[in-house]
Amino acid sequence: MLPAATDRILALPDDAVVLDVGGWAAPFNRADWVIDAMPFETRGQMGFSYGGDRERFGADTWVTRDVCDREPWPFPDGRFDLAMCVTTLEDLRDPLWVVQEMSRVARSGYLEVPTILGELVWRLPGEGPYLGNRHHHWLCRIDDDPDHPTTIEDGIRSGGRPTLTFIHKQHSIHNDPSVRVTPSMAAELELHEMLQGLFWTGDLPVAEQLLIGETLHGELQALVAARFPATAAERRLRLLERALAGRATRAVGPLRRAVGARMRARRGGRVAERPDVEDRHLRIGLGRPRDR
Repeated sequence: MLPAATDRILALPDDAVVLDVGGWAAPFNRADWVIDAMPFETRGQMGFSYGGDRERFGADTWVTRDVCDREPWPFPDGRFDLAMCVTTLEDLRDPLWVVQEMSRVARSGYLEVPTILGELVWRLPGEGPYLGNRHHHWLCRIDDDPDHPTTIEDGIRSGGRPTLTFIHKQHSIHNDPSVRVTPSMAAELELHEMLQGLFWTGDLPVAEQLLIGETLHGELQALVAARFPATAAERRLRLLERALAGRATRAVGPLRRAVGARMRARRGGRVAERPDVEDRHLRIGLGRPRDR
């Protein structure tokens, strides 16, 4: 969690009632209530808690339930002074519902999600050959209202009339070198370039950016290029890498298919003609994938 956000929440009056949404793995000790799918007895699976030196919540104020089940949470409107949700929304199947419920049960709130740039870091420790965390479902963006922009201090947004927008994290980006923030690039990023925090008051608008027959690759390429402008030598090297990778794929592909067909035939499997395979696996009406 961004340190300035922790300090700001700990500075709340002692009688302010705080809800931690999804705090099971690393609970925020200042929270009076926690709501999570996992039970109280198993909390702290990340090996730590934070936000004060003692837990204000207890077994009686820990609500165990699926926060995405589309049933109103068991709290009245405006029950809490602040609801917080830190690096959890990007994991959930229905973050839009969760944000709506947070807005309903609390008069103000704080949320923290990875930046899109942070979600493009290649090979995070322990994650393997993926962009960002492999279990994340969404790219998250905070969109300002041009007439009522947020203010930014210590990497945290406040005020204004922002909209939190979720975008499906397409699987195809993991195999696209042009959108990667390499480990050497990531070493240049500040913490607030990896995480984005937002304090809000009242209702927080939330939306999903629909991707219908579209990809994000061009937008993500531009984002990485703007933060890490390549020198002429780097551009030439990347073009060479892509050309060599393309040749290797074209050379190995026929051999891989031939070996696969031989192995299927030996175990009695049907060996379909390539056009038949493509006809069966491409959705009618969409034609060939655009990226091809």
